[in-house]
Amino acid sequence: MRAFFYRLCLILLIVCAGVTAWAQNTGEIDYEEWNNVAQRAEGVVAAGRASNAALEVLRENLAEWRARFLEAQDTNQTRIRTVDEQIEALGPAPEEGETEADELALRREQLETQLADLRAPVIRAEEAFSRAGGLIREIDGIIRARQAEDLFNLGPSPLNPVHWEPALLALQTTFRDLGQEWTRFFSSPANRAVGLSRLPVIIGLTALGILFLLRARRWSFRAQRKARELTADTWHWLAETLASSLGLFLPMIGGGMLIAAVTATGAIAPVTDRLLEALFDALVSMVVASWLANTLFPRTPLDRPFLPIAEDRRPAARRAFYGLGIAAMAVSLAVFLVPPVGADEDIEVILFFPALFLAGWFSFRLGRLLSEPVSREEPAEHQEGPAELGYRDRVIGVFGKIMMVLSVLGVVAAAIGYSVAANALLPPLVETIGAFSIVLVANRVLTELYAALTGNRERLSESLFPVLTGMLLVLIALPFLALSWGARVADLTELWATFLEGFSFGETRISPANFLTFVAVFAVGFLLTRIIQGTLRNTILPKTRIDPGGQTAAISGVGYVGIFLAALLAITTAGIDLSGLAIVAGALSVGIGFGLQTIVSNFVSGIILLIERPVSEGDWIEVGGVMGTVRSISVRSTRIETFDRTDVIVPNADLIASHVTNWTKTNLTGRLIIPVGVAYGTDTRKVQAILQEIAEDHPMVIIKPPPLIVFAGFGADSLDFEMRVILRNVNFKLGTQTDLNHAIVERFTAEGIEIPFAQRDVWLRNPETLRGQPEAGPIGPPLPPMTEGSS
Repeated sequence: MRAFFYRLCLILLIVCAGVTAWAQNTGEIDYEEWNNVAQRAEGVVAAGRASNAALEVLRENLAEWRARFLEAQDTNQTRIRTVDEQIEALGPAPEEGETEADELALRREQLETQLADLRAPVIRAEEAFSRAGGLIREIDGIIRARQAEDLFNLGPSPLNPVHWEPALLALQTTFRDLGQEWTRFFSSPANRAVGLSRLPVIIGLTALGILFLLRARRWSFRAQRKARELTADTWHWLAETLASSLGLFLPMIGGGMLIAAVTATGAIAPVTDRLLEALFDALVSMVVASWLANTLFPRTPLDRPFLPIAEDRRPAARRAFYGLGIAAMAVSLAVFLVPPVGADEDIEVILFFPALFLAGWFSFRLGRLLSEPVSREEPAEHQEGPAELGYRDRVIGVFGKIMMVLSVLGVVAAAIGYSVAANALLPPLVETIGAFSIVLVANRVLTELYAALTGNRERLSESLFPVLTGMLLVLIALPFLALSWGARVADLTELWATFLEGFSFGETRISPANFLTFVAVFAVGFLLTRIIQGTLRNTILPKTRIDPGGQTAAISGVGYVGIFLAALLAITTAGIDLSGLAIVAGALSVGIGFGLQTIVSNFVSGIILLIERPVSEGDWIEVGGVMGTVRSISVRSTRIETFDRTDVIVPNADLIASHVTNWTKTNLTGRLIIPVGVAYGTDTRKVQAILQEIAEDHPMVIIKPPPLIVFAGFGADSLDFEMRVILRNVNFKLGTQTDLNHAIVERFTAEGIEIPFAQRDVWLRNPETLRGQPEAGPIGPPLPPMTEGSS
């Protein structure tokens, strides 16, 4: 646990130091001093005899110089751009054999000389920056090569009894030194007097410490029950988790009080100090492991378990976490037992092997539980057998298998004698398990807090918030994991320096300052655009006479213009010079133009639709055999809802290049034609009058112009008429047609007018031939006598 806080402080120092080095003004650089430092570093690297600690110190010094050189590369940049623009204003330089005016030539020469003087410190800084970076890479290569050599160095095996005697002697020496310290302390009258004078404080701290250690678990359970009773359902888990943290912090406070009680006696000596540190680290490790075990695998079932482990296997998972805590305790105690000075490798291997074995054993057990996850998805109705595992469950299963493999490799390596390799596998594995467990709990806390505040627990599984918070927490945990798995502090500082350095496109450098400025300005511009759009949509446009389609077009146009201006202003404010990308962009535009010509065509067509508005949202249109109502017009396509309540996505280019029928473009009126047939012999004048009366009586039919009844012609089976009417609202076309058809049938029935239907007479030639075919066998009943015709 002390290593965790050490790494946390180390990472914060790296970030603060990097930001300070990036932001500060370095002033004038002494290149003579830099040349001496670089020559000395080149000599050390060439010799290759310096220790890793000395190389780390040298590397840190080189990194500071490199940061100053990076800052110096921005010297005179504003003035350089100004002089470049002045030279461009003079026009292109004359080619060979050509001349220009003496005044222009003299001015060009002055400006070019001035430009060279301005660029000189920049070029020198770039050269020094490259030299420092090269030396840093060489030092990193030497240190990594040594680490790889140590990793595969075979040492003494802890299973060999020959190496046990030195370890036992080291244990005897440690406890003998501890006893001598306490004997010397109590043998001194002055020390006893100091202890007696502080006796009330010592007794009070000891009593409180023991009380907290013994009662913390019970107080935590009581607080959890009380929190569940006093909070609403949405806050139950958060309240219980907060209450359970008493079981995490109270034992630490109790342990701290006991250490303070021992410190108050004045009996602090080197061995005692190391013992107290080891005991406190062991206590913290066990308490954290126990709290994580009970939080991840509680005894009561959870609605959404942290890990896909069956209910009956959760006690085993808790025991595995307890075992990892015991392994961490063993590591802390082994650190105390190993003599701080002059300890042989045999002693360290023997004393650390039990801790490594426990770490490997319990990591293997936990990995075996995770490698066989139980899916919480229900199988489909038509699916036979168990449901397929989800992506998250499969990832956890793979992680469990990796834990098993690393555990076995670490224990075997430690047993054989590859102690460096074992220490590079097992302790980092335990720390990784702890880090990801903390990430899971923290992500659940943030997710539950989000669900409680928004009241949207039902759709929490579909929300993007848990994914984003999980990614952020993993990103925060990566530096800790990198340090755990053997990354050097210099590796993290190198990554941070690379981040601060930015990246280059030609002569354009994009630094974090440029990026953050761009993001901030663009975000402000985007927010203002959305505010203006909302004001237009809700306040201004509803009070105008612009139709809804025009309002939508205006709001969309404001959005496109606002985003474009926000991007342009962000690029300008950030100082990003895109002129160096002009040639590359021009070359890429040709290929991209061919590949994206359809998308560009649809985009341009969408702009035309928003400007000319041949169709608008809510219009009833027909295009390419698709008829329906326009629901939305986006940049690339238009969504049409058909009368079958299905959505059809039509590219905007089709609406511009194809024939489009818009039934409701200018108004809602439209014509309806109903064909009507009557039997031959019917009074056609009477039929026309009846149809005219029916049309004029319908409320949806417009009287001016009046309905038109057309005697269309003489059909094969009927006298054909057409009722042509203009409707007030063409959207009611089908309903009006149904009403008119019903009215026609009712009136024709009342007036005795027949609506004919098609009839056909079938004539069979030579029916006697069909009757007499015995060789074919009877197919059915005998045919009746044939008449001349049948209908």
